[in-house]
Order: sequence, then structure tokens, then C-alpha cells
Amino acid sequence: MNYGNLTTAIQSYTEVDSNGLTSTTLATIVQNAENRIYRETNIDAFRLYASAVTIAGVSTVSVPSGLRNIRYVELIDSSNNVYNLMQKDSSYLAEYNPNSSSTTGEPKYWANWDAVNWFLAPTPDDTYTINIAYYQQPVSITASPTSTSYVSVYAQDLLLYASLVETYKYLKGPADMIQVYEQSYQQALQSFDVEQLGSRRRDEYVEGETRIPVKSTTSK
Repeated sequence: MNYGNLTTAIQSYTEVDSNGLTSTTLATIVQNAENRIYRETNIDAFRLYASAVTIAGVSTVSVPSGLRNIRYVELIDSSNNVYNLMQKDSSYLAEYNPNSSSTTGEPKYWANWDAVNWFLAPTPDDTYTINIAYYQQPVSITASPTSTSYVSVYAQDLLLYASLVETYKYLKGPADMIQVYEQSYQQALQSFDVEQLGSRRRDEYVEGETRIPVKSTTSK
């Protein structure tokens, strides 16, 4: 399903044409739906990795562009030893390392500083490599009528139902219709999560096949 297919489906399901759902309105609706999905589940296709190099005496590191959620952060020292950095609140790091200009060492902790920087403590005393595993903010399907995304291709029901929930909210539609599509969205999200967080992250050889209980009918 591309963006053109999606907007056509939204208008068809709601029986509202472009006079009631303009292109600008539909773009906002779909972007809201996408953001809801990305907030409520982590998708393997959007896992990325990036590296940064610290500067001795500088306690901040630039974060990758498009970063949405952090999975883990590693530090590599000059001997190529790899250590996991622990995430802490910035207030904890400020108390732990109150004088960042003079208290230096091998970093042990990181914290969110602002939208584009992290705070490390202790302040790096040398050059270290920081490896960052994170989830990226995907490009919106609304870029063009022919645009697609991982969700629109592999979970088009999820994107459609999320969009219909947002559409009926915009249209101030009947509460029962919002409820119907909200339930459909939750069912689609649950099955998508089973795939993303279950099946795709299991090793069948080690963990066996995913098993789902099947109710048997008792014969009389």
C-alpha cells in the first residue's frame, strides 16, 4: 500500500471525499497515525547503529540525527575493550560529576542532555569510541503519493486502522465507529508485536517454534 492507496482507502471507509478530507488534513492524520505506531512498538527495520568519538575534556557527545529511542550504548577504549555505558538521569550525572572540567576519567554513564547532545560522566580523559544502537525516526509515507514504508508494506492493516481512528476523531464521527477501529488497531498491533518482538527475535533451533495454544473441541 502506498500513500495514494492509503488516502483513497480512508476516504472510501469514511465515505468522505476531498472536500471534507483535504490533502493537507490527510497528511496530518497519517503522520499522527505513524507516530502513534512508532511510539507503541519497536520495529526491527528501523534499528540502526552509529559511532561517535569523544574529545578529552569535553563531557558531551552529539547524538545521531533521526534518533527516536535508544537500545544500548557501548564504549570502546584504546585497547579495544568494550564496555556498556549505564544510562542515568542528567541530575544524577550532575551530582556525580559536579565539576566536569576537572573530574575526568573513562566514562561510565550517559544521560540525555538536550535534543542533539548526550552528557557523559566522568568527563572523557582520552579519545574513546561510543557505539550507539537505536531506533530511527522513519521517513513519513506522506512524502509523495507513491511513497511506501515498512509498515505500509508489511502491516498495512495496522497503518489503515490507526489512520481511521485519527480520521474519525477529526471528523467527530460516531463514538462506536472510533471504538470499532480502535479495537481493530489494537488487534493488528498485537499481532504485529508478536511478529516483531517474538518471531523475528527468536532462534527456532535454540528456542523452538513459537507455539500458540489451540482449543480442542470435546466430543460428546
